[in-house]
Amino acid sequence: MSDDEWEIDRLDLDAYLHRIGYAGDLDPTGATLRAVHLAHVAAIPFENLDIVLGREVSVDLDSVQDKLITRHRGGYCYEHGVLFAAVLERLGYSVDRLLARVGGDEQRPRPRSHMTLRVQAGGERWLADVGFGLGLLEPLPWGDTGPHPQGGWAYRLVAVGERTWQVRERQGESWSALYSFSEEPQHASDVVVANYFTSNHPSSPFVGRPVVIRKEPHSRLRLHGRQLSLTRPDGSSEERRLTDPELGDALCEEFGLRLSRQETAVLLDSLAA
Repeated sequence: MSDDEWEIDRLDLDAYLHRIGYAGDLDPTGATLRAVHLAHVAAIPFENLDIVLGREVSVDLDSVQDKLITRHRGGYCYEHGVLFAAVLERLGYSVDRLLARVGGDEQRPRPRSHMTLRVQAGGERWLADVGFGLGLLEPLPWGDTGPHPQGGWAYRLVAVGERTWQVRERQGESWSALYSFSEEPQHASDVVVANYFTSNHPSSPFVGRPVVIRKEPHSRLRLHGRQLSLTRPDGSSEERRLTDPELGDALCEEFGLRLSRQETAVLLDSLAA
């Protein structure tokens, strides 16, 4: 697929590496992919705040890097995926952008509303995904190769049909489907259409209330509306409802997001409504 439609020549790679705090090897290897993937997830949270603020979510590379890099914000799957794919291609990896269905309901499957990446270099392939807030910390080796521990969490990529795959997370003694996808590469126009549905349709889980997630090797911090929850790989969790001042502080201190006072005020007003 042509690089032109993704405009990767417009990427400010140095600014991205500074944003995620990465100063390691940049050779296109599995080790580099894992290190950059981990650094990205640790530095840039998942969040849908622009939707709640009444703004359009743009998925062209210029808009994405202005938001996630320059303005020190987070984003949701398309924004993370567009940025990370451009970074990997600039480093020398081959990348296919794929669209996935969240959940594992085969009777009433959801629309393709998630973006994930197939990455290749040196004869090896991986699934990379920095934009599924509840998902991977590291890339998965491509293929049905069994469980892969990531900190206290564990994931596996399972073949569920011809060139069709499902990502599963271990939850207690069982495995839960996060999303499924086929291997058909997508175009930038496909991502624009999927993004429009996800950011506008009333059935989208990201239309209405703030959702902010930061995942680490041994915990997952999630803000949904005013509810702040901390979940651990063993299933134990803590939850509390935030006051107005606490919510503003959490966005800055817990999730590392830079919001103006006016933006914070609009978010609080949306929750009051």
